[in-house]
Amino acid sequence: MNIIGNIIWFIFGGFFAALGYLFGGLILCLTVIGIPFGIQCFKLAGMVLFPFGKRVVNRPSASGCLNVMANIIWILFGGLYTALNHLFWAVILAITIIGIPFAKQHLKLLELSLMPFGKTIVDN
Repeated sequence: MNIIGNIIWFIFGGFFAALGYLFGGLILCLTVIGIPFGIQCFKLAGMVLFPFGKRVVNRPSASGCLNVMANIIWILFGGLYTALNHLFWAVILAITIIGIPFAKQHLKLLELSLMPFGKTIVDN
């Protein structure tokens, strides 16, 4: 199921979404201050490319005040927009039975795109 889901996801928007995150990450990495945020965009690009068979987990060693500050900055400068975008597509896809697995992936991406600092992606 994961392979078929990833192929369908890739064809119907995953590739272009990953390109958007990659482009944003490259732009953010142009400045020294933006490098940590660019790295998070690259993490999101990898997740949005093939989300089936992966999950987002909190890193227990990453519960510091720097992660909290970085997540607040992330939310203010684009994280809220991307999270709302994933929420919109999750609601639209959940209307049909066929779209429910894809809606679940958008909810997983919502969690990562809202606060990416202190989280990591692992295989199921």
